[in-house]
Amino acid sequence: KLEGLKTVAVTTNGINLTRLLPRLKEAGLNAINISLDTLVPAKFEFIVRRKGTNLSSKATALTLAGMLCLLYLQVNCVVMRGFNEDEVLDFVDFTKDLPLDVRFIEYMPFDGKYCCFEILLEQK
Repeated sequence: KLEGLKTVAVTTNGINLTRLLPRLKEAGLNAINISLDTLVPAKFEFIVRRKGTNLSSKATALTLAGMLCLLYLQVNCVVMRGFNEDEVLDFVDFTKDLPLDVRFIEYMPFDGKYCCFEILLEQK
């Protein structure tokens, strides 16, 4: 451990987290930021661009991280119109009893040089 260093964190999509978490914890990891934009397996495979990725492994990783008593666990969910806005309440239900924070993040409407305003959610 380095003197004065209070937080060692990683941001991940969680695909290999269950396998790597015990070693990361041993190395001093005490905070995890997991990107999880959907709870639907087919949508998850589309986002991570890998077939056969087990979405339930993320749930296992979240639970394992809690059991290992990490200092801070956060889930970021980018909300996109026409893709996952119907899952917001599912995220709340999924995470309500877990020791973590969930952040719902507005989609940034940029694709290279072009704006993608059509998938922004309207403010109500």
